[in-house]
Amino acid sequence: MLTASASFETANGSKYLQQLCKHFAHKVSVEYDATSGRAEMPTGPALLRADEAGLHMVVSAPDEAKMERAKFVVEDHLKKFAFREPFDTLNWSESREEAAA
Repeated sequence: MLTASASFETANGSKYLQQLCKHFAHKVSVEYDATSGRAEMPTGPALLRADEAGLHMVVSAPDEAKMERAKFVVEDHLKKFAFREPFDTLNWSESREEAAA
């Protein structure tokens, strides 16, 4: 399983977390509150966490193609909700979880 994480520095992390989760809930199962969220995306789970520093995101996927899709979906929607803030692109950090034998 591949995972990728990114953070968006903002004073509106909780607001964006809730907007993303409400939006994703139209199509997938979502659980969230003001500081954390989990969306069961078709590519794998997306975990969101908000704090005073911003919004922190972790997406998971079984392969590179699905990982690129997961990152695109989260980033594209965040850009739409955060249009009032300076936003170029997120710096994603990727890792691979090895399956247990």
